[in-house]
Amino acid sequence: MSTLTASPSIQAELAATAQHLATVLPATASQTIDAGIAAVHAAGLVQHSLRAGQPAPDFTLPDATGHPVSLATLLAAGPVVLVFYRGNWCPYCNVQLRAYNQALASFKALGATLVAVSPQTPDLTSLTAEEKDLHFPVLSDTGNAVARQYGLAYRVGDAVYHTLHGVGIDLAVFNGDDSGELPLTGTFVIARNGTITWAATEANFKQRPDPTLILAALAQL
Repeated sequence: MSTLTASPSIQAELAATAQHLATVLPATASQTIDAGIAAVHAAGLVQHSLRAGQPAPDFTLPDATGHPVSLATLLAAGPVVLVFYRGNWCPYCNVQLRAYNQALASFKALGATLVAVSPQTPDLTSLTAEEKDLHFPVLSDTGNAVARQYGLAYRVGDAVYHTLHGVGIDLAVFNGDDSGELPLTGTFVIARNGTITWAATEANFKQRPDPTLILAALAQL
């Protein structure tokens, strides 16, 4: 299996991000957001997401330059690591995208293509790719159509929606609609035959799978 050279680890960065946000967000905002995570847990939404052994729904979405990218085309070249993230505004998503970008050579060494999907508008998807100097396709799933196919789309609820707005995160602007929908954090390894062979879906968006887990799954294909 390929090894990673990225440092510090993604888990250390996620922990540091959580500690930082705890000091800068109003206490009421943090409490509301954590209550939203608990509600997702309690609703069992993760159990509705696609799991290993199931077929991965095909899709075609625009990348950061507006070019259409299809899962079928990516799979023709090898396995795919498909990541659903919340948006450019999410610090935890940014940690994950940076860590996976650093691990990109390791993914490629195992023949895999990495692709990330969010409900952001195409313009903001382009901003994400440029700001973070990402070297893999970043796709715009406006309306969460593909996230819904993978069992990930959910409404954040009015309390979380308004709390995010209160700290400068207007989902209607980022996503181009007022649905208040986001995808659960989801990462999938998809074999060339279109079957999901490994999946990690989280109710708690503060948790993200380490690249080493994905590399281990790819090595088993």
